[in-house]
Amino acid sequence: MLAEPPRVGSRSAVGRLPMLAGAAAALLTGLYGGLALLIPGIPAPETFPREHGPLMALGFLGTLICLERAVALRSRWGYAAPALSALGAVCLAAGAEKPGQVALTAGAGWLVGIYLALLGRRLSRETLLQLGGALAWYVSGLLWLGGRPVSELVAWFAAFQVLTIAGERLELAHVTMLRPGVARGLLAAAALLGVGAVYSVWDPVTGARITGVGLLAVAAWLAWYDVARRTVRAHGLPRYTAVCLLAGYGWLALSGVLWTATGLASGSYLYDAALHAVFLGFVMSMVFGHAPVILPAVLRIRLPYRPILYAPLALLHAAVALRVAGDLAGAGAVRTAGGVLAEAALLMFAGCAVTLALRPPTERRQR
Repeated sequence: MLAEPPRVGSRSAVGRLPMLAGAAAALLTGLYGGLALLIPGIPAPETFPREHGPLMALGFLGTLICLERAVALRSRWGYAAPALSALGAVCLAAGAEKPGQVALTAGAGWLVGIYLALLGRRLSRETLLQLGGALAWYVSGLLWLGGRPVSELVAWFAAFQVLTIAGERLELAHVTMLRPGVARGLLAAAALLGVGAVYSVWDPVTGARITGVGLLAVAAWLAWYDVARRTVRAHGLPRYTAVCLLAGYGWLALSGVLWTATGLASGSYLYDAALHAVFLGFVMSMVFGHAPVILPAVLRIRLPYRPILYAPLALLHAAVALRVAGDLAGAGAVRTAGGVLAEAALLMFAGCAVTLALRPPTERRQR
């Protein structure tokens, strides 16, 4: 999600809008499906709540990651990945489950190809980590097509998103002049994630526990070595991004503890807490922090920093805390309130981003 702004014309940026529209459709339908899961009786197509997880993790976030990597590749063939992913998201939302699974899995396979091409240009550990994340998505798609339920694929989904983010943060961590060998710690943590995901194919509970140890190890490495530890003392956008990252690492660590302790097999409430700590608290905080870089890279549209961006960020983390607390206490009303507020935070952030991006240039100047 950290590609440089592409040196292409506005026509190229406009051509990416349908892919972003597919990601937006996945986000909206996924959010509505999540609301239907929280509040029984809300009228919703059956597919929305059933596909809530894949729509958010693969349809929305997967498409964004594919699109950003295609921009970084600077080659037209790379855009097949986000196009396939967006198509899969739309198919899922429309109730065409099998075509959606096929398209999402094909998009993951194309993303693997993008990373191989990038590795051909420059061999690096950070790209290898992201390649591991893409492979995790691809394998989860194959297992899904083979009949595995989504509940048995969450370790693969987590590996996809955590390894992708970890690879990007490793790239920036080099700015701090890491000592030789330090990166091996992150690679070892990533290997634990991979082992846990693979083991979950035969033993989901033990696989989830191993994955949890990996999540905790990744969180510890990022919290200690990420450049955010320094930039949080800066001002403006660098500080805002650092706050997003460091708060997200806290949720990643908590999710590691929950996955390790429960093996995702200690009841629906603890399962919900373990999943949303990583997919909502960690991943969405990363999205909030990187959005001012993603939009310029993908659409050549500035997203200037303004302090108002802290409002949806604060609401997001308060909502996740409320939801996890409700899960741990077995308080359904508290859990539901946290879930609803989290959805409001995502929509609020989207509204802030659109408003800031569309403001006249004379009003965009950073203070």
